[in-house]
Amino acid sequence: MPPVFPMLTVLSMFYYMCLRRRARTATRGEMNSRRAIESNTRALPINVEIVQYAKEVLDFSSHYGSENSMSYTMWNLAGIPNVYPSSGDFTQTAVFRTYGTWWDRCPSARLPFKRTPPTFCSQDYVELAFEEPVYPTAVHILETYHPGAVVRILACSANPYSQNPPAEVRWEILWSEAPTKVNGPQARQFTPCIKQINFPTNLIRLEVNSSLLDYYTELDAVVLHGVKERPVLSLKTSMIDMNDIDEDEDEEKYGCGMDTLNKQFSIVTLREWPTNGYFDKLPYELIQLILSHLTVPDLCRLAQTCKLLYQHCCDPLQYIHLSLQPYWARINDASLEYLQSRCTLIQWLNLSWTGNRGAISVSGFSRFLKVCGSELVRLELSCGHFLNETCLEVITEMCPNLQELNLSSCDKIPPQAFNHIAKVGSLKRLILYRTKVEQTALLSILNFCSELQHLSLGSCVMIEDYDLIASMMGAKCKKLRSLDLWRCKNITESGIAELASGCQLLEELDLGWCPTLQSSTGCFTNLARKLPNLQKLFLTANRSVCDTDIEELAANCTHLRQLDILGTRMVSPASLRKLLESCKDLSLLDVSFCSQIDNRVVLELNANFPNVFIKKSFTQ
Repeated sequence: MPPVFPMLTVLSMFYYMCLRRRARTATRGEMNSRRAIESNTRALPINVEIVQYAKEVLDFSSHYGSENSMSYTMWNLAGIPNVYPSSGDFTQTAVFRTYGTWWDRCPSARLPFKRTPPTFCSQDYVELAFEEPVYPTAVHILETYHPGAVVRILACSANPYSQNPPAEVRWEILWSEAPTKVNGPQARQFTPCIKQINFPTNLIRLEVNSSLLDYYTELDAVVLHGVKERPVLSLKTSMIDMNDIDEDEDEEKYGCGMDTLNKQFSIVTLREWPTNGYFDKLPYELIQLILSHLTVPDLCRLAQTCKLLYQHCCDPLQYIHLSLQPYWARINDASLEYLQSRCTLIQWLNLSWTGNRGAISVSGFSRFLKVCGSELVRLELSCGHFLNETCLEVITEMCPNLQELNLSSCDKIPPQAFNHIAKVGSLKRLILYRTKVEQTALLSILNFCSELQHLSLGSCVMIEDYDLIASMMGAKCKKLRSLDLWRCKNITESGIAELASGCQLLEELDLGWCPTLQSSTGCFTNLARKLPNLQKLFLTANRSVCDTDIEELAANCTHLRQLDILGTRMVSPASLRKLLESCKDLSLLDVSFCSQIDNRVVLELNANFPNVFIKKSFTQ
């Protein structure tokens, strides 16, 4: 049997990659030389390097701060540095919502999607607009606290300030690397070696992964260096690094993956091969099991090898769980159309980060769900800015079995659209973080979705009376296990009492930055007594938390694993010792900015309780 891929083809591909690497390496070297010459020349050359700070923050997936403030928000990335070169915890920086692995080890943690390519590890992102489109020569990221979270830098061909939207929006990876552990939290200027691209850009995207960090990463500013004219490619070079070639292959695989998906999944005819090799001798189920470990682009490529594997690669059983988030830059209406016939049995679908800037239309999304929504159980749509009221209406009509819906940071959905969610009575998980959901719609959802187990309302600023919401939860949502009320501005001890009395299965409760809660009312002791199953409790920035509250937690919540009391002035080392002795499973204790807990106390507690990560933040 003649080989499917002749050796000549393999050698040709290898030679092509060598030429590409030579071109790129030489160009970088010439660019450095050109920059050095320009810096020593008085007369400004035509292609002088432009240096600019971000003009505007266009989009982001999460931030630690409030929607109505500048403290710890992504908007701090616009303009010149506020903090750098100082190190420490400063409110004038940009901070994402999570860090470490703590959020993956709590009751609200979601199961990961299989088939996620190893090259994709991004957890959050921020998109920055600059004044002038340039061909990038360098990107400087000023990190002021716990650096090392940035894992990818991308450039976009679309000009956010242009009056004429482009026919095609392209994203190119300038730099990508796995998350790394940086020794020490001190400030640094991060300047990775970026790839040269063939279009000018004034839209840069940073993607981060904070899983290896001991605390929140803080970013101060981003500086874009570039030239107005496209640098001329050159083929002069002498050395080729074999590791660079491997890197190129991964890069090509990611960059072309969804183009391959669009083209290859649309192929209906295949070349005639004499046989299917030894695959004819394998059981159908075994081949399906082998193929289940491939990523989606790899399935696309494999489908072109022979009829048997084409049949396997197009089997709907291969698409029971499908995450398209790693390919967000390439997903469009055509992608969804090609996938329709293969996703008729799909149960988990992740479209987070996809479809923005017109890539997915309302009609394209609706057509897909009308064909593929009947078996859908889990739908992830985080940061889906194409979503509108029609989309939510289609979801509720076409997905009768839906149990999990993630609309995190879908801040373009109008308030009235959330009323449709109340029609999905089977919902067990609902994430509305940073959305415009209003009180009337939320009350309707709570009334009709009594099976809810996990609910996130963090940074939902349009809810007027959280006490009324908490009362409805206590009356209707008896199965609630986790509740996120991060930065809810108006809940009081009355709402907490209703919640604790009605939702006694709660294992996770986030009341961080809820300023209207006061320990003197007994709300925290009431929580501790009514919710013995608590594993995670965040009382972040509540200065009224006192020793009595800590001692009640020690006495009643012995399963506690994570506790955040950042900012309290009333907790003593003695009460913390009681808590640590009682709660044997405790793994995270944040006592940052707790005035009675100094570094000496933290060192002592760390020595006596080595299994607990005790965090004490600082400012210099």
